[in-house]
Amino acid sequence: MRAFALLLTLLAAPALAQFPSKPIRVLVPFGAGSSTDIVMRILAQPLGQSLGQPVVVENKPGADGAIAAAEVARAPADGHTLVLGPNSPFSAVPHLRKNAPYDALADFTPVTLVGNYTFFVVVHPSVPARTLRELITYTRANPGKLNYGTGNTSSIVLTAMFARLANIDLVHVPYKSEPPAITDLLSGTIQLMITSFAPAAPHLREGKLHALVTTLPKRSPLLPDVPAIVEAGLPKFPIESWAGMFGPAKLPKDVTERLNREINALLQRAEVRDHLLKQAFEPRGSSTGEFGAYVREQHNVWGKAIREAGIQPD
Repeated sequence: MRAFALLLTLLAAPALAQFPSKPIRVLVPFGAGSSTDIVMRILAQPLGQSLGQPVVVENKPGADGAIAAAEVARAPADGHTLVLGPNSPFSAVPHLRKNAPYDALADFTPVTLVGNYTFFVVVHPSVPARTLRELITYTRANPGKLNYGTGNTSSIVLTAMFARLANIDLVHVPYKSEPPAITDLLSGTIQLMITSFAPAAPHLREGKLHALVTTLPKRSPLLPDVPAIVEAGLPKFPIESWAGMFGPAKLPKDVTERLNREINALLQRAEVRDHLLKQAFEPRGSSTGEFGAYVREQHNVWGKAIREAGIQPD
């Protein structure tokens, strides 16, 4: 019996060592040039080198990230199909959709928290406001005149919360991702946007757009002259904008731990951290258990924030 058990162990060992046995697909729930896309493309090549197989990034935008998440939920649980999931499909969609195409807590294996995004309130130069207080004063005097764009659920919920807290009337223009919204913001088709840093950065530096505040409780070192929202007199927003790696439910423990170990090691590399921080993305990392607890916590926090913002599921 001992010899037979040893034989089974020896036969099983190569199978465990085979991951990954082919290129790994990582789906990005938003379009090319979005913050999540940029983050994943920073990670893809060095992660592939660590794993010994190419990491292929595939953009699957639409439905606030639900299209990409649903595809991963249906994929074989072998670690070769993953999603870099921002908060949109995992924290927001379950509360914004009456019939989400997956169970955000049961249909996935949390691998690791990757990090957090920084968001800014940005306006077109035609808006006669260079501070948040000036924006609120102008908007109250001109209700329904300003159009705001959103390219993800963070901007949807943050702007709804901002409008409620500031008691202002804005017109919502939704987009599938941030880059096309930024294009219309540059043209003046929309005049206001709460956006992550990466797609707006070159236009902010060139003065084509103006950042009024960051939604974080402290200033960003990338735009140190831009105050935090609490400095402008509004309370800290309770929700966090984050990204983490997920696989399908029942991902084997050894595969999950290998992915967790390699991604966390990658997030500690100085050159990778520097590259991410330049995109106003704060790399974090976590154990699989810590990330699972964080996902559950954010699921509840986002649900409460969406209800308090008065957003109705559709």
